[in-house]
Amino acid sequence: MDNSQAKEVIRHIIGEVNKGFLGKTEQVKLAVTAVCAGLHILIEDRPGVGKTTLASALCKALGLDFGRVQFTPDLLPGDITGMTVWDDKKREFLFHEGPIFHQAVMADELNRAAARTQSALLEAMQEGTVTVDGTRHELPHPFMVIATQNPSHFSGTFTLPESQLDRFGVSFTLGYPEVAWESRILTEYRNAAPLDSIGTATTAEELLELRNYIKNLPIQDEVRDYLVNFAYRTRNTHQLTAGLTTRGLQHLLALAQAFAAYEGRDFVIPEDIRLAAPSVARHKLLLTPEMKIEHRTVDFVLDRIFEELPSPV
Repeated sequence: MDNSQAKEVIRHIIGEVNKGFLGKTEQVKLAVTAVCAGLHILIEDRPGVGKTTLASALCKALGLDFGRVQFTPDLLPGDITGMTVWDDKKREFLFHEGPIFHQAVMADELNRAAARTQSALLEAMQEGTVTVDGTRHELPHPFMVIATQNPSHFSGTFTLPESQLDRFGVSFTLGYPEVAWESRILTEYRNAAPLDSIGTATTAEELLELRNYIKNLPIQDEVRDYLVNFAYRTRNTHQLTAGLTTRGLQHLLALAQAFAAYEGRDFVIPEDIRLAAPSVARHKLLLTPEMKIEHRTVDFVLDRIFEELPSPV
């Protein structure tokens, strides 16, 4: 696969998703490029704005085997990973796969489940495996998790721990659609489902090839140093109590490479990193109490860091 083919595939996927998810072109672009980079996605917003629709539209356009888990307070880890059960006929314990054994898994309302259940995703998201009763099981390839969560101040929610948040490559919100788009949604989807208009834009095999191409996009030493220095500054500022981890830095590089592929380039530029940083770092960084009192955001801190960080020519 070359840079022109990669660009065509990414844009084809985006085009198909936009057919069934109207009015949020930037979020669709971010979601598609994140998946092409091999990153897991976290979408946080109030119920009813289209989080589940976007996840379903994305999976349909990618042509992946799709599984959905509705997270609730009484959900147990075994309900996700699967469990071993006794088979009377064979007189042995057999492993029954859980819903996580799909190429694309939607974890709907993830923060409605307790931490014990949330932790069932940790190994799967990092290593592509699950361990049940001491036996390790490989998950399908490609594998990705698209999780949705309700705002933390909503009733019945549990805060996601830092270890869980750090495994998500990107996070974003959807917000309400603009008036013109909302009117169009009411008109077009009165008698039809949003997903009906979406076709399959790629295959699992082609997605794996695209991910491999993006992963191997070259990055110049100056740009790599720019990336590392950015992470260093997030760890050494009085505005944050926790900076970007090494895993987070890998996520940032992967998304920057995907942005380059989207533009048809076979190299990463500093602008790719600046554009990718908010979506990758927003949910991973922790503001100091002073910054919270001043009603500052992580995006504000990132802007300050990039303003002071010398950019390679």
